[in-house]
Amino acid sequence: MIEKRINILLFAILSIIGCSSPNQTYVRDAIQQMDRKGLYAEGEEWEAMKKEALSQNPETLEEAQEIINKAAKIAGGKHSYLMPADKAQAREKRSNEEVSPTVTIMEDGICMIQLPAFAGDDENCLRYARTVLNSIPDTVKGVCIDLRGNHGGNMYPMIAAVHRFLPDDVFLKFKMRRQFQSVMPINKEFVAKVVGIDIEPRINCPVAIITDEATASSGEAVLICFRGLDNVRVFGSPTAGYASANESIIFYNGSILALTVSCDIARTGEVFCDDPIVPDVETESSEEDALSWLKENIK
Repeated sequence: MIEKRINILLFAILSIIGCSSPNQTYVRDAIQQMDRKGLYAEGEEWEAMKKEALSQNPETLEEAQEIINKAAKIAGGKHSYLMPADKAQAREKRSNEEVSPTVTIMEDGICMIQLPAFAGDDENCLRYARTVLNSIPDTVKGVCIDLRGNHGGNMYPMIAAVHRFLPDDVFLKFKMRRQFQSVMPINKEFVAKVVGIDIEPRINCPVAIITDEATASSGEAVLICFRGLDNVRVFGSPTAGYASANESIIFYNGSILALTVSCDIARTGEVFCDDPIVPDVETESSEEDALSWLKENIK
């Protein structure tokens, strides 16, 4: 979902003077980051994993990365992983490929919005949101938000794209390790500032949301923003169960540790993280059922 990038400088000088090998330093610094921020980095299992990781002397970069990746699964859970430099570079290249949501105006004043995953730069972030906002008529009577296949990325343009259908409240918070803590209140004002849009008047109409097993991370965050609203109904299959926020930690060698640091909290107070979010109506004909419900409920 939200990815804060922190550049971690590993001091190879230490290896030169005999303190540790570069691979040991790599592992040590990764473990330190996990220990400080990992959502699950506490208790006996983590302490054992930390001790095991720090006791090893990996001979190759690949061995060091294997140790880090194994530890990340304990410190941050299933959403955490280490991405080697080559894969990180390839992802960065893909992230700026043009990805566009689609808007279809249907009969009976219903608007179908398909929101794909997104991980692009600021310019594409703004374009993503405006693609939807510029296509929504003020006269829309009902909306269907299709999150199928949305595996995540940057949640802000996604939320910005559909902010007209949300009330003016805090619709998402985060739960950190050790204590219940609101890291930042996510509302329209915050989203608008991040993406660079103006807040537009709310359209108070029935909202149908479609999910599937590939709806994950930031895709799930969008879903959670609508949690607890009377005029919303969710159709489809349970989501992937990655409703958490990752922090991206960049190492000197270009590898990236995606470390889970918080869970998502809905306006209802429900905490979501590693478990799938079950729709209101589990159905294999999700689009058909969603549109049928909208037609029955539009005024």
